[in-house]
Amino acid sequence: MGVEAWLQKERNEFYSFLFVMIGMMLRLVLVLFYFSLFKYLFLIIGSPVFAYLSEKTTSIIEGREFPFNFSQLMKDAWRGTRLAIRNTVWQTVYVVLLLILSFIPLIGWITPLIALFIECYYYGFSMMDYSCERNKLSPAASINFISRHKGLAIGNGLMFYLMHGIILVGWILAPAYAVIAATLSLHRIKNN
Repeated sequence: MGVEAWLQKERNEFYSFLFVMIGMMLRLVLVLFYFSLFKYLFLIIGSPVFAYLSEKTTSIIEGREFPFNFSQLMKDAWRGTRLAIRNTVWQTVYVVLLLILSFIPLIGWITPLIALFIECYYYGFSMMDYSCERNKLSPAASINFISRHKGLAIGNGLMFYLMHGIILVGWILAPAYAVIAATLSLHRIKNN
């Protein structure tokens, strides 16, 4: 784009600093974006397993057995997949908006943190929805319920996100942990 040549011609330290910071923020937001898309692919592929794990957790804490129903499991997995795709789209919209904001000095410095919290909210949302579905909430009611419990969704998603830092083991344990934690948390909310 000729920016580097222009900066060398101007020899202005402020402009150089500004463009270096903008470049760093842009790269950081893009890395977060690519990393999040990879995790959503994992959530979509693992949706049947996560639906079953959530059901099994509820069965253990309530002390009752849910009869295995393959068609219900596939229905739960399909719903989880649809909501994961929905969440991917909305998160992408927000990340693109943050990407645009990252060009503004000072605001651009905090956009990666904001992007992280948005990403964590949507991961937690995906994990909490398995329990919402089992409690017969429609997708719209589930969206409404989880939006009223944003802190829980962000906390669950943050642990899911951080556990991915443990190479290979974290990638396997993070979704299981997040589904179980979301199921336990929603069970507690339901009982209150």
